[in-house]
Amino acid sequence: MLDPTSPLEGAGDRLASPPLPVELKGLGYETGGKRVINALDATIETRRITAIMGPNGAGKSILLRLMHGLIAPTKGEILWAGRQLDRPMAHRQAMVFQRPVLLRRSVAANVSHALGVRGVERDKRAICVGEALRLAGLEGHASTPARVLSGGEQQRLCLARALSLEPDVLFLDEPTSSLDPASTLAIERLLLDAQRRGIKVILVTHDVGQARRLADDVMFLHHGRVIEHQEAESFFGDTQSEGARAFLSGGLVL
Repeated sequence: MLDPTSPLEGAGDRLASPPLPVELKGLGYETGGKRVINALDATIETRRITAIMGPNGAGKSILLRLMHGLIAPTKGEILWAGRQLDRPMAHRQAMVFQRPVLLRRSVAANVSHALGVRGVERDKRAICVGEALRLAGLEGHASTPARVLSGGEQQRLCLARALSLEPDVLFLDEPTSSLDPASTLAIERLLLDAQRRGIKVILVTHDVGQARRLADDVMFLHHGRVIEHQEAESFFGDTQSEGARAFLSGGLVL
């Protein structure tokens, strides 16, 4: 857990009015003549952990990128607390991708650069960097080139860098898909700590066990549509759709 006096803990004031709910209204996205997201309607609320699940090709990663504003929908709209995503709202979000995206710089410089881009004053960056690396258990690697870290360490660095920006909403796309159990556990602990501090976490995962451990609610996608969205306990205990039942049992979902 963070020290209550740490700079990253200061996100509390901004989190008093998080940009929620996010409403997806008639959302559609086509690329290369293929409809990936199809007339999707959903509402995501509260500062809990939402897991987005579904078979390959269901549109999970595309949906995450649409919500974060990395790509624009071809139909419909996305509203954050009733507003279109603008630059101030985008600055209240951060994203961690499946494969670590790191600069050819030191571990500390990767975090410092992100803070500088976000407009954090230079004299405050060193404190924020130190706290971010401590949070991720990487304080002993501050001067190490980021790209020589292990896969698990690189992903922890990406997550620590995202959290150093004090986001209200954190998106993650399969952040532990290629990691060993110890690294996965470290990432999950960071996510639970973030959620306890009031950060809304929206996580794409294929890992049913991970969704059981982390999720408060589950959104299940199939063919670009939401076919289930309910509390995690209900989803895992009484799944309503045939596709979700097949997915949870390890079967093929067509």
